Amino acid sequence: QVQLVESGGGLVQAGGSLRLSCAAPRISFSIYDMGWYRQAPGKQRELVAGITSVGSTNYADSVKGRFTISRDNAKKVVYLQMNSLKSEDTAVYYCNGASRRLGQDYWGQGTQVTVSS
Repeated sequence: QVQLVESGGGLVQAGGSLRLSCAAPRISFSIYDMGWYRQAPGKQRELVAGITSVGSTNYADSVKGRFTISRDNAKKVVYLQMNSLKSEDTAVYYCNGASRRLGQDYWGQGTQVTVSS
């Protein structure tokens, strides 16, 4: 069963914005730490932003001040607001949900973000 479903990717011009969403209707969302990762062609997957179950956030240096991660526990959705997009932000973006308490780690299928310069 698919546990995480991303949406919101697409093609945008440099300087534009996109908002990614990750729905997790089948998990106990509120106790999961959630994160957004990305993988560009020929590169390793990297953490973009994370938000813990209690709302603490962290960001990769490359996106600080431009991206914002948030979560809605009632809707079981985590968001990634991406502003001032650059061509180097082009990648497949993956949602991750992890619970140490439950020993579970889930990944979404990925959504493509392409930024044209």
